[in-house]
Amino acid sequence: MASSADIFAPDFQRRPYWWEAYEPPEPGEDTLPASVDVAIVGAGYAGICCALTLRQAGIDALVLEAGRPGQGASTRSGGQVSGGVNVQKKALAAVGESPEQREQLLAERLRDAAASMSYVESLIADHGIQCGWHKTGRLTTMWVPQHYEAWKDRIEQLNACTGSHARMLAREELAPEIGSRVYHGAALIERAGHLHPAQLYGGMLRAARDAGARIHGNTPVASITRQAGGYELATPRGTVRARQVVIATNGYTGPGLAGLQRKVVPIATYMIATEELAPGLAASLLPTNRAVSESRRVVNHYRLSPDGRRLLFGGRARFTPAGEETTARLLHRAMLKRFPQMAGTRITHSWGGRVAMTLDSMPHIGGSDGLHYALGCNGSGVAMMSYLGHSVGRKIAEQSRGPINAFDMGEIPGHPFYFGSTWFLFAIGSWYQARDAYDHWKAR
Repeated sequence: MASSADIFAPDFQRRPYWWEAYEPPEPGEDTLPASVDVAIVGAGYAGICCALTLRQAGIDALVLEAGRPGQGASTRSGGQVSGGVNVQKKALAAVGESPEQREQLLAERLRDAAASMSYVESLIADHGIQCGWHKTGRLTTMWVPQHYEAWKDRIEQLNACTGSHARMLAREELAPEIGSRVYHGAALIERAGHLHPAQLYGGMLRAARDAGARIHGNTPVASITRQAGGYELATPRGTVRARQVVIATNGYTGPGLAGLQRKVVPIATYMIATEELAPGLAASLLPTNRAVSESRRVVNHYRLSPDGRRLLFGGRARFTPAGEETTARLLHRAMLKRFPQMAGTRITHSWGGRVAMTLDSMPHIGGSDGLHYALGCNGSGVAMMSYLGHSVGRKIAEQSRGPINAFDMGEIPGHPFYFGSTWFLFAIGSWYQARDAYDHWKAR
């Protein structure tokens, strides 16, 4: 087996594998406009899709990004796309509602989560985005037998509300699907797939610019101040007045953005890409080319690269800041536990990014008085953040006063002792990892 010293390929890079095909563009030096109809803070999936929807409605839209457009999670993710699986897993309705109300609310959220995948598919088709879209399904692999039993009770509702065409696979049925023996069955979600997240972003960015949206990088927003008739956004490059503002910064939400830093918990997640594998080995790992996500508390996820030649393996490797080599070693070790036949395989790329969790584990859009937000992907950013940004754009364009979808549900819940610092993640994350390890050992 490869030692920790020789797991790195000679051309190892501390940057996303995705950037080999599409790298976030360097921003230009265009002069900021003095005023705009809608200013959008954050140029990820949500911000760009919001700008595209506004421009399609004839509304002037300006996107302000702290760094290069798309350099955050939008071009760093695992590229898995599904409609409703994670929402069903995490969506427990608010305290105080009746069982009937909870069921209705969950059904509405599931339908809108399914719509998020449909929206991404329509973007790809309408704008001719070449992004390695493989609608080959997803496996949620079961870490322990109890997870399998719990999932059996979810399938009927998931299929009824999302059209996921999901079904359970017993442990003995996994061999044609995955070359690993560590799992106790799986849920197969047929309506799901994987794509190249950076190329998807590049296609979205091109579509928004073609529609007339202006995107300015290297323009961090330091503060947003209420003014007569709108807001003033202060940046190092000058100030911009806007009639309305959309905050779409997700896991990169900082101070000065309407107190929203206290409503989202940024969590670092990491990935590695292997060197090109022998054709027989690559095909044996995931014969049906499905995406995989585990039922663990601390999730690992993986899939083949769009060309089918590499394994891309990710997860929450550390809950404290760590360099790319450290997280690569941890993920490589986890990968070999699933696939011991990959011993000797080296890593060519290692990188990380931030997802945004909310205290109720739900995505959110909302706001008032012309100040809107789209936040909280909870680990499902490709489809969900794109859809949330589009939904906020629709709400502004339609001048809607009521909820635009099931994720438009008022204020994001906070906690009186959470101020934006994630000092507690190490303790919680370490406890969850220990529980995952113990549960798996006990199940064996």
